[in-house]
Amino acid sequence: MTSSARTRIRRQLLCLPLFFIAIGVMQAHIDANAASVNVVGEDLLLRSGLLIQKLSLGYNSLLADIYWTRAVQYYGSRVGAPGAKFDLLWPLLDVTTTLDPSLIPAYRFGAIFLSEPGNVGAGRTDLAIQLVKRGIGANPDEWRLGTELGFLYYWRMKDYPNAAAAYLATSKNPKAPPWVKLMAARIEDKGGSIENSRIIWRELYESTKDPVIKNDAARQLQILTAQDDEMHLDELVDEYRQRFGHWPMSLEQIRAAGLLPGIPVDPVGVPYVLGPDGKSRLNPASPLANNPGSNPAH
Repeated sequence: MTSSARTRIRRQLLCLPLFFIAIGVMQAHIDANAASVNVVGEDLLLRSGLLIQKLSLGYNSLLADIYWTRAVQYYGSRVGAPGAKFDLLWPLLDVTTTLDPSLIPAYRFGAIFLSEPGNVGAGRTDLAIQLVKRGIGANPDEWRLGTELGFLYYWRMKDYPNAAAAYLATSKNPKAPPWVKLMAARIEDKGGSIENSRIIWRELYESTKDPVIKNDAARQLQILTAQDDEMHLDELVDEYRQRFGHWPMSLEQIRAAGLLPGIPVDPVGVPYVLGPDGKSRLNPASPLANNPGSNPAH
């Protein structure tokens, strides 16, 4: 080893403790601002992924793991809390994927964290799409990122042409399974159908190991089942009106007319009800009724 190489290594070793002290200070700052975020401060602190990359002394992947862990902790500490804000989520994901463009979970799950509405996410599908497109550019062989993009366009944006295009582009990846091309064709043909939505959510449920995302996917599948039930019940409501000349006031009236064997319940066991408009719907008492998302077909 040459003397210049030994000198360079010594300098790196001397700088390394200072560097990790700086990282610790930054993480402490993140924690200190968890409840109330100063947007200017967060921009100065967190949006300098390229600068952090230059200072990392080659430890990009390690730092990316640290930032990704912080992003997951940050999201998990807020999800479901009344009035939850996620202002630091995008900066954390931005730095994470700048430091390590090949960190696939940061794109896949980060996009879900960003796109979830209400108090379960940042409600920023635009940033989620930006993140996934960045991931596709950096990892063109990772076909699942293409399906994430299709999901965002389909479920969040209700943009069926772009959703179909995303699935079609992904289907050209030799590693992509046949169902991806099928989804492109189905969306082009049927748009936002419950059947298409069920395929997408089931694939997400089966592919993820993250318990938060898995629970959300399971809940969305239950909601889709409920929407199927509601459409069938609405058909019975119409049949009742045609027979008796007026709208039923309750599902009990439909049952008493012999059109139902009993009062149907939703996937969590709560009976459906009829709304003032005569349409069936989830009972307000059902846990499924408090749904921040919406199905494009109902």
